[in-house]
Amino acid sequence: MPFIASFQLGDFASTLISLVVAFVLGTLIGAERQYRQRIAGLRTNVLVAIGACQFVDMAMHLDGAGGAVRVIAYVVSGIGFLGAGVIMKDGANVSGLNTAATLWCSAAVGACAGADLIAQSVALTVFVLAGNTLLRPLVRRLERLPQGEETEASYEVILLGAAAEATALQARLAEQLEEAAYPAADIEAVERPNDMVEITARLVSTTARRAELDALTARLRGLAGVSSAHWFRSAGE
Repeated sequence: MPFIASFQLGDFASTLISLVVAFVLGTLIGAERQYRQRIAGLRTNVLVAIGACQFVDMAMHLDGAGGAVRVIAYVVSGIGFLGAGVIMKDGANVSGLNTAATLWCSAAVGACAGADLIAQSVALTVFVLAGNTLLRPLVRRLERLPQGEETEASYEVILLGAAAEATALQARLAEQLEEAAYPAADIEAVERPNDMVEITARLVSTTARRAELDALTARLRGLAGVSSAHWFRSAGE
């Protein structure tokens, strides 16, 4: 049998070690993503890591370093298509970019493990985890700074009110936004339990001041028929 003739215990042990390393490191990256409730969580990152590892390891055994380099190029482009599937665009709001980038890095971790670059794969995992965890406080601090003219984000103003007053509330919301110089790109109403309606206005502007939006929602909460009002900013991570 071809398998018996080609099987070498040393090569198999090397492949097994690479897969174990890719599995463990992919688990570390995926666990952080799963904890954050991202689209691509634990299993996706693990599968990306071990899949990339096996493709590169197979090329290494069949055609040496040259074959591995060619396969890595295909892995990079292939992960690009997978990452594109988790990126979502809703008007001015784009989400999933960080998730796609993490998948790309998981593939790099697996590729390093498959090429027997174990130390590099461990180091890359540490940097990926640091980027997704240690930088989060810095991101939050930067988002709290006064917004300059070049800062881009998606802003929504959301209020909850009586369903019977839905049409009037949409009109009042649009009026209040115009007065505050934050016109809405669109306003949507969704029915909620207990005869309530949730009205969401997506702002045209991609820059806003927290104090002005706080004042706006405070005025909205004072309108008849409104139970609650708040605003939401998304940087499109």
